[in-house]
Parts: sequence; C-alpha cells; structure tokens
Amino acid sequence: MYLHLGKGTVVRQESIVAIFDLDVTSQSHLTRRYLAAAEKAGEVVNAAEDIPKSFLVCREGGAQRVYLSQMSVSTLLKRSEERLGSGF
Repeated sequence: MYLHLGKGTVVRQESIVAIFDLDVTSQSHLTRRYLAAAEKAGEVVNAAEDIPKSFLVCREGGAQRVYLSQMSVSTLLKRSEERLGSGF
C-alpha cells in the first residue's frame, strides 16, 4: 500500500520507519541537527506546498529519505489506517 504525502508524493507504507510532528520535535536541538544532516546528505524530499507540519523517515533498499509533509501526523495516520484496515 502507498501513502500520499502531498504534492504528488507517495511512499510505500512498508518503508515508513516513523512519522513526527514537526512543531513538537523541532524544539529539540537533536531533531534540528538530524534534519540538517539529512538535508546536507540530500536525503530530504519536500512534499509540502505550504509550511510542513510533519516529517516521515523512510527506509527502502538501504536508502533513507526524510519527507516533509504539510499534512498533520493525525491525518497521515488516519490515511494509513484507512488503507490498511487496522492500526499503523
């Protein structure tokens, strides 16, 4: 199954490692450092047309990607549950 993140970007649900609320987690210097390192490594994909509300860490085939999404964590989880028919 696939999860739509916005701006025509979809990811395989099986590749999702974690989904984070950007407002909450960006208060931590560790998260800011992690996102800066991912940006520098070219691992960040901006799937937000507006200000991002969440970010997802995905791993597939040994490669890591960090997706920025304008959708909230609750919206992404709701979409994934609707597709799976159960909890994430």
